[in-house]
Amino acid sequence: MLSKIISEKNIEILRQLLNGAENIAIVTHISPDGDAVGSSLGLAHFLKGLGKQATVIVPNRFPAFFNWLSGAQDIIIYEEQNEAAQKAISEAQLIFCLDFNSLDRINGVASLVKSSEAKKVLIDHHVNPKEFCDVIISHPEISSTSELVFRAICRLGYFPDITKECAEAIYVGMMTDTGNFSYNSQQPEIYQIISELLFKGIDKDAIYSRVYNTYSVNRMRLMGYCLSRKMKIFPEVRAAIMVLTLEEQERFDYQVGDAEGFVNLPLSIEGIDISVLVREDAKKIKLSFRSQGTFPVNKMAEMFRGGGHLNAAGGESYQSMRKTLWKLENLIKNRADFESTVASSEVDE
Repeated sequence: MLSKIISEKNIEILRQLLNGAENIAIVTHISPDGDAVGSSLGLAHFLKGLGKQATVIVPNRFPAFFNWLSGAQDIIIYEEQNEAAQKAISEAQLIFCLDFNSLDRINGVASLVKSSEAKKVLIDHHVNPKEFCDVIISHPEISSTSELVFRAICRLGYFPDITKECAEAIYVGMMTDTGNFSYNSQQPEIYQIISELLFKGIDKDAIYSRVYNTYSVNRMRLMGYCLSRKMKIFPEVRAAIMVLTLEEQERFDYQVGDAEGFVNLPLSIEGIDISVLVREDAKKIKLSFRSQGTFPVNKMAEMFRGGGHLNAAGGESYQSMRKTLWKLENLIKNRADFESTVASSEVDE
């Protein structure tokens, strides 16, 4: 028996909203990761099982190694299918906002969601959610939004109706948002849920292989290049930074998702417990943070307009690469001062 983390009030409101809606849109964040895609498809399969029309909309393209998931081919990509996205949201009677805590995380889709008169439900596990939805199911202590979707389905009384396709999507979200259960995954109930998903017929070993063992030759060469040429170690503060410029990505024919997991690699080095991947995008610089132990990379990510969890977070910078790295390296080099400041602010709160 799973603990009842989601309040009874929110479950009852959610039940009423589902009963009153036939056409439902599901929206998730820019640069969709495994949890964004998994939670969205998992919820879509559940809703379709109830006889609802459910459409998933993402702001931009997601990594190709999620294409095998059932329903992935039906996802509307806003940047490429603008009119279809507008139509889906304008016709929706209910909108689910999954795996993001603020409208600025969905780029151009934000104006469509904001102007819609449909009721909106947020299901998310990031801290400090903005109040742009009618129902807010926000639990930062939970490892993934996919886990929250599973819990919501169960609390509504529909666990027997979860299909294998729904279970696969939820497992992908849980697996990828914990680095294959290597961080943010200490809670015993996570493994109770995995057990239930296995009973639904998923093959977790095959899922792992489909997500992590289907990379291109260029992706592997890019990984080797990052490790041999682009990784800077700060042994005195037990940290590592890897940097990828646009030119370097073009050199290796970079495809969406090719740098997935790179940020975790330096954590395999003895004595390293903080890792940051800095990747230049067309309009900004993206930063991915990982840590082991108690270092709060989510607090460091907040210095770059981001956030996340204790051991996994993300941020972005609109400054030059030089200024971004100068700021990041100063934070890293002054690790002790940073940790002290964070600890003091938490005491004050």
